[in-house]
Amino acid sequence: MNMDVSAIFQIAGIGIVIAMIHSVLKQMGKEDMAHWVTVIGFVVVLFMVVRLLNDLFQEIKTIFLFQ
Repeated sequence: MNMDVSAIFQIAGIGIVIAMIHSVLKQMGKEDMAHWVTVIGFVVVLFMVVRLLNDLFQEIKTIFLFQ
């Protein structure tokens, strides 16, 4: 199985960018928007993780010949 490290860096990058945007919006007094940005970032990362888990399960099915 070929490990794709770029997905980990993408998720970390999204987390860093979202944290910076959240901090800036919170300092500006727009805490509601900061929370929404955090929720949207979480949903984006969640979809990425679900896609990676789907790929993992497909690989497991292929390895054990469950097709």
